Amino acid sequence: MTRPARPARRGATALLAVLAGTAIADNYTLQPALAVVAADLDVPLSAISLVPSAALAGSMTGFALLLPLADRVAPARLVAAHFAALAAGLVLAATATDAAVLIAAHLIIGAAASVAAQASVIAGRLAPPGRRGAAVALVATGLSAGILLSRLVGGALTDLVGWRAMLLVCAGVALLCSGTAAALLPRERPGARDSYRAALAALPRLPVRVARLRHSVVTGGLWYLAFTLLWVGLALYLARPPHSLDSTAIGLFGLAGVLGFAVLPFTGRLVDRHGPRTVMTAAVAVAACGVLVIAVAPDSVVGIAVGLAVFDAGCFVAQAANQSLVIGIDPANSGSLSGAYMVLYFAVGALGTALAGPLVDGIGMRGTTLVALASLIAAALLARVPERAPLPSYE
Repeated sequence: MTRPARPARRGATALLAVLAGTAIADNYTLQPALAVVAADLDVPLSAISLVPSAALAGSMTGFALLLPLADRVAPARLVAAHFAALAAGLVLAATATDAAVLIAAHLIIGAAASVAAQASVIAGRLAPPGRRGAAVALVATGLSAGILLSRLVGGALTDLVGWRAMLLVCAGVALLCSGTAAALLPRERPGARDSYRAALAALPRLPVRVARLRHSVVTGGLWYLAFTLLWVGLALYLARPPHSLDSTAIGLFGLAGVLGFAVLPFTGRLVDRHGPRTVMTAAVAVAACGVLVIAVAPDSVVGIAVGLAVFDAGCFVAQAANQSLVIGIDPANSGSLSGAYMVLYFAVGALGTALAGPLVDGIGMRGTTLVALASLIAAALLARVPERAPLPSYE
């Protein structure tokens, strides 16, 4: 093995944050344009709403099969390969002639975008003692920026050049990221204690065997259900009368998440000082307040924007704290632990995207926000339940 002379740990973590945000963005760029895509392909909106569900399902597959590789493959090779696959999926999506091909392409996109979670694992492993929370929070900042800007950029580019050209631009960016990762990320191979095959075999049992992981899965899944349900529901709701917003206008609501982006750099220090459980509880309570604002005024554009700002901030902070907890259970096998966590986390999120359309049609936007609010309240209560085993050390 050859230890790379560069980059320094701080530089590697910052690069991982940028790469994570770029990758995760491709799961969301098409969401503001769902109505446009449905019209272009001449399919019902309810059918095209399966596209974000497919991206999440692909991500779950990537978490299960690919995240354990973060414990076994050099970051430079692993991240570069993921971005190359991401570019291929985006090209397939851009050339799709029917909904089935577009959905299949987003399965590939979602699987390759799981590199965003690998970035958190790698950053946590590179972090010096007592700084894991800060490192994971920095990557989470990149993730939140990607999610934040994805809808804005995706919507604007769709209106400017069309949704197909927008996806091709994303494919070009993914290829650039692949080359950058290959050139700049560490080439040292991590030393996992077991084989990749053994890690895959053990993956389904991890949530059963590890109490702290099980607690993180259930708690995180509840707030991610609320997150996907609210965002996809709003994308569909705002495209209809009385709002009838275009893709760019819907994408602009992504800017509401700037508050979450602003507070994330402080999250790591709070996690390292107070522990992830305390931070999670407070963050989910904040997110619930944001959803309550939207529930009270679902027809107010200003109310939706304010509610989303508070909601996104709470969800982003809670996720950063939860990932720090999962990585800290066993840093040497954090890829496998994170894989088990993210598979189940995104499984619940995929349920939220699938339910969004029927719920908006059946009970309206206010009813949909109340379902999201109930999920967040349950998550906040669960986050305060004492665990049987002590929380991992962050020193």
